[in-house]
Amino acid sequence: MPALEVSAVETLIVSAARLMTGRTTVFVGTGLPMLAAALAKKTCAPDLVCIFEFGGIGSPLDHLPLGVGEARTFERAYAAEGLTGIMETAQRGLIMDGFLGGAQVDPWGNLNTTVIGAHDDPKVRLPGSGGANDVGSLVWRTIILMRHEKKRFVENVDFITTPGYLDGPGARERAGLAPDTGPHRLVTDLAVFDFPPETRRARLVALQPGVAETQVRAETGFSFPVLPALERLPAPTPHELSLLRDTIDPEKVFL
Repeated sequence: MPALEVSAVETLIVSAARLMTGRTTVFVGTGLPMLAAALAKKTCAPDLVCIFEFGGIGSPLDHLPLGVGEARTFERAYAAEGLTGIMETAQRGLIMDGFLGGAQVDPWGNLNTTVIGAHDDPKVRLPGSGGANDVGSLVWRTIILMRHEKKRFVENVDFITTPGYLDGPGARERAGLAPDTGPHRLVTDLAVFDFPPETRRARLVALQPGVAETQVRAETGFSFPVLPALERLPAPTPHELSLLRDTIDPEKVFL
């Protein structure tokens, strides 16, 4: 049989969803994080509790929401909280994971969703933090989802909207954030990076199907080490693709 054609976005979503195996709670943002969470619930993490910024807790995501405050984030949910209640839940340490994206990411996992260029005279003004700063600051681990482009992967973000490891080991703690929190993985359509404790700088640990290390370096605006036993991720399965295309996002809102 001929190989299935898989888009870069589908590859990214599937890789992120698989990281939810055995996890319990996840703070979900708009767009690709919703698709990743919905796919995880239908495959590797059926008991995953999805939590949304505006108060929805535990929706099965049978119908894809268009945003974190949309009515479908409350559909068949366990509870309908408010924004402050959700943030308090995260502050209490009760949300294990958070899916985040951004316009820029640096080697420490800091994210920018505020401005491109100087803050007071930007080239582009972006939507801002929303709840992203709270997620990156308060949940136990974050998983960053991004399209892999050199203009997005920069040595220094133009503005730190959401803290990663700031400028290295111990920086989060010095800023008043809890120990043992921060970015866990940076997942892209080309590769996966981790942030080892000894450096807290992005390290290449896996390649997506059909991708060479040289491609990753060409699309990354900062240097990075490589795990000696570099992993090759398995391709999305027909079942995962069918769920994404026919069940989760049949109208191709985000795909």
